[in-house]
Amino acid sequence: MSAVDRLIKMAEVQDLTGLSKAMIYRLINRGSFPQQFKPGGFASRWSECEVLDWRESQRVKRGLENDGRSD
Repeated sequence: MSAVDRLIKMAEVQDLTGLSKAMIYRLINRGSFPQQFKPGGFASRWSECEVLDWRESQRVKRGLENDGRSD
C-alpha cells in the first residue's frame, strides 16, 4: 500500500469499486462504506486507502462465503 494516502474524487471511487454513485451513498448511509471528507463547498473526497481496504474486505468476505459452498 502507498505510504501517502490520496483523497480521491467520486469518479475514481466508482472506478475502483465498480459501484454507482447512488449505491456508494446508500452504503455510506448504512455505515457499510468509508465516509467521505468535505474539504470545502460541495466537494467530497474519499481516502484512497480506506476505499482500497473496503474493496479488499469485500473480496475476503466473498471468499469466506464461497468456502462454505458445496460444488
